[in-house]
Amino acid sequence: MVPDVSTGSSTLGLINYLFGKGRRDEHTDPHIVAAWDMAGAPDPGRDPTATYTQLARRLDHHVDLRTRELGGKQPPQHVWHCPVRTAPGDRYLTDAEWAEVARRVVAATGIAPEGDDKACRWIAVRHADDHIHIMATTVRADGRRPRTNRDGWRAQLECRKIEAEFGLRRLKSGDLTAPRTPTGAERAKAERQGREETAREWLREQAYAVAAAVRSIDEYFTVLRSLGIQVRPRIGPETGEVTGYSLAAPGDTANGEPVWYGGSKLAPDLSYNRLCERLPTQEPTDRPQQVTDPAESWHRAETAIHDAQAVLDSDDDAVAQGHLDAFGDALHNLALATNSGHRAELQAAARAFNRARRSAIRADHQAATALREAVKELAYASHEPGGLAIALIFAALQVARAAAKWHEQHGHEQQAAAAEEALRYLQAGYQQAAHPVLADLTRRAPRATTASRFEQDLRAVLPDHADRVLADPAWPALTTTLARAETAGHNPRRLLAEVTARRELDTADRPAEVLNWRIIVQPNSRAQAARSRSTRITTPVTPTPQPTSSPTTMSERPTERGRRR
Repeated sequence: MVPDVSTGSSTLGLINYLFGKGRRDEHTDPHIVAAWDMAGAPDPGRDPTATYTQLARRLDHHVDLRTRELGGKQPPQHVWHCPVRTAPGDRYLTDAEWAEVARRVVAATGIAPEGDDKACRWIAVRHADDHIHIMATTVRADGRRPRTNRDGWRAQLECRKIEAEFGLRRLKSGDLTAPRTPTGAERAKAERQGREETAREWLREQAYAVAAAVRSIDEYFTVLRSLGIQVRPRIGPETGEVTGYSLAAPGDTANGEPVWYGGSKLAPDLSYNRLCERLPTQEPTDRPQQVTDPAESWHRAETAIHDAQAVLDSDDDAVAQGHLDAFGDALHNLALATNSGHRAELQAAARAFNRARRSAIRADHQAATALREAVKELAYASHEPGGLAIALIFAALQVARAAAKWHEQHGHEQQAAAAEEALRYLQAGYQQAAHPVLADLTRRAPRATTASRFEQDLRAVLPDHADRVLADPAWPALTTTLARAETAGHNPRRLLAEVTARRELDTADRPAEVLNWRIIVQPNSRAQAARSRSTRITTPVTPTPQPTSSPTTMSERPTERGRRR
């Protein structure tokens, strides 16, 4: 059961909508199922002689009194509106049951507390099988305004109780950190324009993707403008500094003017203050050195994401929350750096995890600096190094699973569900990317004598896990990876010991597959030695500074998304 609280300023306009034919869905038999006074509330759905105007005058009575007391000034946003809808698949409630739902919701939210004879006037209108609309004028009989702080959250809590008592589908409870959902008008506008998502949703995803890749607030605004998005900073009158910002999507207008959405209205962690917690205002002067090995960025990102999984097992909630937020950036940049067919699944995983990256726990962003900086390099990567990229997806999959468990343990139901959804997308993307690679490794498996030697190494290093590893269908692929590592200068037995020490194997369903990707991300030992010798015998060269503007790969790809929209 989903309540959706909003406020407005036109009582008559809302009444006309509730008893009208409907804008998106056909309204069937609109009628009042509950009200502040069923005897005193005229019902246009049941009494043809009761006009909308008469009903509005009754409901506006106290507002009119208050308006006269204020010298003609109408209270702002005095119309309270809360549709309540059952979940798909739920049984249809009777009018009597909907009446009880309405009375409990207005009581819980402070609109009409039980036993309060001075409470606001309200009505509940049913014009479809699966939902009602509760409307109230937020001026009490004593002239005061009701206490409706956190009314949306309180309505959710009451709906969770009603679900249990009425035998309805139990939905996830929120914690006031969810982004605002698009309004009915925004959805209708998107449908008219033939778009699958509203301007609000499109702006939110663009803002998340850009914030994940850039290194400063200034660059954040610059890249957004390059996508055709209008940016309107809010300047403090006393300090002259930026204190907030609003965005408008290309072509999204009302009466010829852009429709603006504040950063915090897109998502709580997209507000200017929250962005400043993890991004400097201006471009850092100590830009990282230019990466000469294209795979180096992927190596660092994989290591950092692997470390994040261990952080989620720790007892420091603030640090864990900081790493969850940075991991959300990692998913966006991983999708940005991927050019293969599974890119759509990675993008979907990033979108889903946006809900799992924040909670009521205040994040320690500084603790996650290493992860955030490592994954930002992926946005600048111009090369997708095959097996290493798949290993990174595999590592991300493990973190998403750990994130779902962490949120579940902390009672974050919506976040846990979002992490599970992201996990499913990552699993689909991993299967698409890994299956052909594992099949190729299996096809190139070494001779039986070599495989037997690797089996002896495995039993010597991992006696407790050897049988499970050998029974894994990925064992032939692992023998190919071990053979290649041995050719590159690694000792197979020592290598198995090293990668096993990184993380336990007890919970792994496919232990051979796990070991395979862990070995693939190991640096080439001969290449390391060559670099070490080169460093000792050559004069250090000052690295070429990177350009201050965004790299082409990062700026072009979001622009392509903008064109597709």
